[in-house]
Amino acid sequence: MRRASALALALALVCARGTNAQTLTQRGFAEGVVFLFPQTTSNDATQVVGDGLVREEVFWKPAVWLQFAAGFDVRASSHDEVEPGWRLDFGDRGIQRPRLSARRLAGTFTHGGLNIDVGKQFIRWGKTDIVTPTDRFAPRDFLNVISSELLPVIGARASYQRGAETFEGVWVPRLTPSRLPLLGQRWTSVPQEAVTVPIVDAGSVFPSGAQAGARWSHVGAGFEYSLSFFHGFNHLPTIESAVVGVPPAQVLLRAYPAIRAYGADAAVPTHWFTLKVEAEYFTLRPGDAPATPGEEGLPPVLTDDYVLYGIQLERQAGEWVFIGGYIGDVVTENRSAVAFAPDRGLAKSIVGRASYTVDPRRSLAFEGVVHQNGQGLYAKFEYSESRGQHWRVTLSGVGIAGSDTDFIGQYHRNSNVSTTVRYSF
Repeated sequence: MRRASALALALALVCARGTNAQTLTQRGFAEGVVFLFPQTTSNDATQVVGDGLVREEVFWKPAVWLQFAAGFDVRASSHDEVEPGWRLDFGDRGIQRPRLSARRLAGTFTHGGLNIDVGKQFIRWGKTDIVTPTDRFAPRDFLNVISSELLPVIGARASYQRGAETFEGVWVPRLTPSRLPLLGQRWTSVPQEAVTVPIVDAGSVFPSGAQAGARWSHVGAGFEYSLSFFHGFNHLPTIESAVVGVPPAQVLLRAYPAIRAYGADAAVPTHWFTLKVEAEYFTLRPGDAPATPGEEGLPPVLTDDYVLYGIQLERQAGEWVFIGGYIGDVVTENRSAVAFAPDRGLAKSIVGRASYTVDPRRSLAFEGVVHQNGQGLYAKFEYSESRGQHWRVTLSGVGIAGSDTDFIGQYHRNSNVSTTVRYSF
């Protein structure tokens, strides 16, 4: 029933082009990316990877207070990162990217200072870049760990603005998890001594229950800040493992801990730069959710209690934009849980980003992360140029160095160069 309704909405949007074209807009692109990895890894000898993506988004505004949006992706991959079958995916719960998926399917209702979004959408909180601690409704696709993209969630979001105050509430009926690197591929780092031990994917245990959050923002004279609360599940999993069988095999299971999170962020512009600060305290919800939906009495999935924070300076000088800062964390209770957590993996790091607009057609960008202990280093250079009204070519180079025991350093054999060609329509 849900899929039928979604398809009906999408069809209505397309058919509306002929009946009320002045209220209908669209945008889209077709894109091809080729990655070249100079080195192989212990578990992946593939050095050339190609990805293809076609995206179409349609926006229909039948009235000043109402808008519908529908967006769809079609994907292809040379490295088994895309599901082989053709099905229209709405949930984003597969370990591979869906070949055909609904990226956006939502309605927006506005009246005065009230704004309500219902459906599949992107929900963003926070102010800092690279790592955004309070962004709890923003899972990501980490098939390529250092080049992740946001995933949408299904839910409802209401915000009300009155003067300098904005109040926001979010309700999401079920978890949309972040997509992890595929076992057997280079972004799942396997120590050389463990290559001979087979790794068995035991799947994911998705918790039942809804998620909710609230946020209050204030914009003052020369500053702004907000406070937020989240009650739900971490979209980044705890990894539960066991060695079984003869000969032995490593069995991995993804589980998603029930958490509460309390956050705050602020931005203070000055004459020289804008200071941005953001922090979130994460704590386990004891006893709120069993390890397996429907099986009462099982212990909850464990995770640490900790604070993740970022401090950032931002400055624009002519055509340059500079961003620099520090990402840190403080563990208040260590439960020895093994987790895939790129946000925490970048903690205790100095981060930086600079971009330069050469002219309306060309731009340069640099970014980097270095752990304070020197065990992990990531740097990226990007050059982008448009050709005519429709074409854009982007050249990128990524360098990674460090120790195998460091979150960044473990990917030191994944340095790469890539070329992206996009045709917009």
